[in-house]
Amino acid sequence: MSVAQEGTTVTMLAGGVGGAKLAQGFARLLPDPRLRVVVNTADDFQLYGLAISPDIDTVTYTLAGIANPAQGWGIAGDTRHTLDAIARLGGESWFLLGDQDFATHILRTHRLRQGEALSRITADFAAALGIGPSIMPMTDQPVATLVDTPKGRLGFQDYFVARRQTDDVLGVVFDGIEHAEPAPGVLGALTDADLIVIAPSNPIVSVGPILAVSGVRDALAEATGMRVAVSPIVGGKALKGPADRMLATLGHEVSALGVARIYAGLIDLLVIDSIDAALAPHVEALGMGVLVTGTVMGGPDDRERLASEVLEAGLRSREERA
Repeated sequence: MSVAQEGTTVTMLAGGVGGAKLAQGFARLLPDPRLRVVVNTADDFQLYGLAISPDIDTVTYTLAGIANPAQGWGIAGDTRHTLDAIARLGGESWFLLGDQDFATHILRTHRLRQGEALSRITADFAAALGIGPSIMPMTDQPVATLVDTPKGRLGFQDYFVARRQTDDVLGVVFDGIEHAEPAPGVLGALTDADLIVIAPSNPIVSVGPILAVSGVRDALAEATGMRVAVSPIVGGKALKGPADRMLATLGHEVSALGVARIYAGLIDLLVIDSIDAALAPHVEALGMGVLVTGTVMGGPDDRERLASEVLEAGLRSREERA
């Protein structure tokens, strides 16, 4: 990596496994203070009286190097004795939580009830796990993604996990978003970044809530750093989760071009997979550059490879713009 790359400050907007993987790639490239990850919290919810933050935890565990490599979330080698006992006592066990995972939720809930901010708790957890990059929740206020379906309005985790994404999504609501303010440091992380990267996360329910927080979309639109998004749609399919089906039922084209249209006016460069190379001229016609490369991430080395290519393309585009 060049000296210029080492001195680059990167801010990511991320949610879920795809965002966590790319964040790990950047963390392997950059000195710790140079990476900030703003994480979706609209899929946070309460279960067994505990405050659960799935996207924050996935990013945190991944950057700590303890995430379950097979599923991308949860902690490697974790047991589920507590969840098994809950089921044995007649409780619901549809949301799979490991025993170490319960410790995270118990302590988070305890501190929230004492009046501490989610951003402070998240930073402390990251420090305790030896994570150098900053992990920032998008807001300290509660926001909940609600999904409108033919069966009625569902909580996101009910739709996503309990019902296994089998319902058509007819609309999405971010309940509480009107009261949400950016968590400390979020707007500054956008305004002073050399490179802003929208991770290959669901543009509707992972990135969408972040952009809906007061001031965030405007800060991204006005940012002086290069703005890059990585398409989560490869060959017309989502690699993980319901993004492809969700885009279709909400009236968007299910392709990297459809993703480009969602982000038009907010990004300077879209990263698409080699299988979608034929879409590059159509994406460029929207007024943004295109990087065509392999976007499907395997292990840590592959994640670092993609992060390096995104970083290099972003710096090159910045030089050309100057």
